[in-house]
Amino acid sequence: MKKILITLLLSVAFIVSVGAKPAGQLKFKPNGEFKIVQFTDTHVHLVDGDNLNIYETVQEILEIEKPDLVILTGDIVTEENPEEGYRRFTAIFSKAKVPWVVVFGNHESERGYDRKRLANYLHRLPLCLNDDKGKIKGNSNFILPVYGKDKNPKALLYCMDSNDYSTLQPTVDGYGWFDFSQIEWYRKRSSEYTRENKGNPIPALAFFHIPLPEYVAAWNNQNAKAIGVKNEAECSPPVNSGMFTAMLESGDVMGTFVGHDHINDYIGVYYGMALAYGRVTKIMKDPEKDPMAGGRVIVLTEGKRQFDTWIREKGGKKVLECRWPDSFKK
Repeated sequence: MKKILITLLLSVAFIVSVGAKPAGQLKFKPNGEFKIVQFTDTHVHLVDGDNLNIYETVQEILEIEKPDLVILTGDIVTEENPEEGYRRFTAIFSKAKVPWVVVFGNHESERGYDRKRLANYLHRLPLCLNDDKGKIKGNSNFILPVYGKDKNPKALLYCMDSNDYSTLQPTVDGYGWFDFSQIEWYRKRSSEYTRENKGNPIPALAFFHIPLPEYVAAWNNQNAKAIGVKNEAECSPPVNSGMFTAMLESGDVMGTFVGHDHINDYIGVYYGMALAYGRVTKIMKDPEKDPMAGGRVIVLTEGKRQFDTWIREKGGKKVLECRWPDSFKK
């Protein structure tokens, strides 16, 4: 009986430890840096055997970069039941001992597993920091502060659900946009952090899936030439609800990072704000013309309004290295 009881207690302890969230907070390292790797548009479909090589790509890049956080920016596991696909990600991130989050793309809820259910599932996975409150539109809106040596937030990471498709069809077709409730939420939280920081906006980045309409202007900005490639037209929402203006007025967001357009990987600047794509993580159909599969790396520096970024490709090659804002000054 005693042996059975001990076995049961050990089993419970194992389950608790596997399901536990990471202790502590996101922090800048002693050298003053905080490294993020962004993976995007993996489109894993286990049943059909689609894009399963992305797991090898993710693991390879994590071994090279050793990030402090991984952010998956949408269209990640796109099948009827995505749980096994995410369990495979969990195994990789647990082995690397790296926390991770997911913001949702337009394909996340197309096959019957809705966004709310997915948000609830992700919240329970080891090392996943997703925290869906469900009080505003979308199901992956949350903020991750990164703390400095003085134990105060020195950077903010806004993670947002850019939604999926137009809610005004057939009058307005195309992809979705940020709802006014999300913009109001962003403005309020940004203002609170600024007020707590003695009126100084905290350097911030924003991660979501669908590019803002302003990405077109960033690519066309001749005063700050974009770095990277544009191989397809930006698939932005057909209407503009004003998130870029809200960020510009709030003054904290230095750059936004999206996916969605698989064969774009550029980072451009518009009115001083960086508008960037990640690098598609699945292997595209035309290796001669399309970007090599990989991920985008972003390195923040404590106490500075700047970030370094580059693409780490499958196979290990480092390309398109630059620094915002220095690399975009004439």
